[in-house]
Amino acid sequence: MEHNRILVTGGAGFIGSHLCEKLLEQGSEVICMDNLFTGRKDNIRHLMNHPYFEFIRHDIQEPVYVECDQIYNLACPASPIHYQYDPIKTAKTSVLGALHMLGIAKRCHARILQASTSEVYGNPTVHPQTEEYWGNVNPHGLRSCYDEGKRMAETLFFDYHRQHGVDIKVVRIFNTYGPRMRPDDGRVVSNFIVQALKGEDITIYGSGEQTRSFCYVDDLVDGLIRMMNSRDGFTGPVNLGNPGEFTMLELAELTLQATDAKSKLIHLPLPEDDPVQRKPDISLAEKELGWGPTVQLREGLGRTVEYFRQSIASQVCPALKKCVSSHSVGAARAREARFCFENDKSFGVRHASGI
Repeated sequence: MEHNRILVTGGAGFIGSHLCEKLLEQGSEVICMDNLFTGRKDNIRHLMNHPYFEFIRHDIQEPVYVECDQIYNLACPASPIHYQYDPIKTAKTSVLGALHMLGIAKRCHARILQASTSEVYGNPTVHPQTEEYWGNVNPHGLRSCYDEGKRMAETLFFDYHRQHGVDIKVVRIFNTYGPRMRPDDGRVVSNFIVQALKGEDITIYGSGEQTRSFCYVDDLVDGLIRMMNSRDGFTGPVNLGNPGEFTMLELAELTLQATDAKSKLIHLPLPEDDPVQRKPDISLAEKELGWGPTVQLREGLGRTVEYFRQSIASQVCPALKKCVSSHSVGAARAREARFCFENDKSFGVRHASGI
């Protein structure tokens, strides 16, 4: 039996590891590529002995030579703590990474999916956000390295499609949560859960009336796979997210209920360019992919809380012993990870990629 050979960049990350797992379950051969800056080997350790799984430690800012039938390009730090630590590197990951992966797709005649983001909409003036909306993005703010990097990656994908006929798919991922989130990534769901389980005050930025929509990771992975295997000629972009909209105060209350915690809520200033509202219009995903989320927030939070409880109990995540709610600790963890991969000379295959 012949298996699809699928490259997943960022495959040791939160979303990427779930995607690798699902693709293996479906009988595909998976090449997981990650520099382990924010990804973790613990996320894929259970896959290492699978006969159709291969792990390559590599930074996609550098060229790489692989043979594959499909590419999921997920590699890029996605939480503000990590992508703001080295903003130039973040932008290069989005832009150079896209170029190198598109070069492989062009040479191998592989279909390639770009994991873009709802951040391309910036602080939206249209609500909910449809794919036709061009966004309201600050081009030189603290978040711009990520927001504009992802926008440029979309540009490259469509230019490679028009100029070279590369078979592309583009999705825009909205807030996603679930097991394997890092406890120190600064995202609101992991922040709230970790603070509640540690008996600390829950930190809310601004008034707490700003809204987000939260998609459980299993639903998102299903959407990614459906998009990759969607009809020929359908490129997207397509919004993938849960249209259920919650304020930060509502999320905090649900977290307290899920953890049975007695934490107090404290308010801090809202970070620069933090969106006031974020909610996807998923009509196109429903029409073209037959996709919609099935896991509601209360259920998904329960599963995620249980993951963090087990992590604490088994000491799988030593960082949970530290205060992981502060930006300073998140930056320290990012520096530690960055030092590890920049000083490890054992990775980084540099070959022409067919750009």
